Amino acid sequence: QVQLVESGGGLVQPGGSLRLSCAASGIILNIYSMGWYRQAPGKQRELVAAITSGGNTNYADSVKGRFTISRDNARKTVYLQMNSLKPDDTADYYCNRNNSRLWPWGQGTQVTVSS
Repeated sequence: QVQLVESGGGLVQPGGSLRLSCAASGIILNIYSMGWYRQAPGKQRELVAAITSGGNTNYADSVKGRFTISRDNARKTVYLQMNSLKPDDTADYYCNRNNSRLWPWGQGTQVTVSS
């Protein structure tokens, strides 16, 4: 069974940085396109960054130029480097496959951007 465990969130000031990690188990990670999603209070969950099995990346306009998604298939881990954070980036962050057939969601990691 697929299990996703996100970590690395926290409280950061505007302009700060965080690096999120997503450890996957129960799958061969390298064959899947993966994504980082976020859900802000009162809003729907949205995809903010995606990476294909070949390493091609894509970003939502709201995070383009500030966030970087990467993967380490040997470690079965997907990362999200977040720079120049803004209060609007405050949300719970989750990883999952970038596909309509989502796996069970992990617990997520909370990111709060506030002064």
